[in-house]
Amino acid sequence: MAVIRTERGLDRLVNFADATVAIAITLLILPLVDVAGDIAHESVGAFVSEHNGELLGFVISFIVIGRFWIIHHRVFELVLDYSPAIIWYNFLWLASIVFIPFATNLVSAIGGDRGDVDAVYIGNMVVASVAMLLIEQHLYRHPELLRENARDSIDLLRGLTPALLLVVALVLAVLVPQVGLFWLLVLFLGRPLHALLVLVFRPRGSQSGR
Repeated sequence: MAVIRTERGLDRLVNFADATVAIAITLLILPLVDVAGDIAHESVGAFVSEHNGELLGFVISFIVIGRFWIIHHRVFELVLDYSPAIIWYNFLWLASIVFIPFATNLVSAIGGDRGDVDAVYIGNMVVASVAMLLIEQHLYRHPELLRENARDSIDLLRGLTPALLLVVALVLAVLVPQVGLFWLLVLFLGRPLHALLVLVFRPRGSQSGR
């Protein structure tokens, strides 16, 4: 029996992803909501100083989730149809997104020179990046799932770049835990690394980026 996929089905897939991201990004603030009452007994400055780890974790993870959502949004703007593989890759991506609030609380609560804790946070980002890359790769190999002429808008090398840099950050966080999550700054090497990958692998990639 043939599987009938409709535009409504694609809308539900995207809307479900958007709702899940919205919930995950909302959960980030809950630890701060729980301690907000403390500000009644101390100054704002003292509150910020006491909970700087939670505040910093909220800001960083808010940006991380927002960045992942932007990439997801741009890719699915190109999608006309979907497949079972897209659904499961999307679930993998969503699993990594909803795990971010837990990883954030873990880093905020423990902190310090704990390479294993930082590895949980960065490793989860690796999973999110790889899941998105799998979605793009599947779409690139199945252009019938894309809008007309949208295949050229998928740059697999662009998707591979952050995944590679996050793996490097993960390894460094374990080997040199004193630096902690600051190893994520290697992501600023994205442009030169992408340019290098283009020089080496462009025949295997697409012609444009995100």
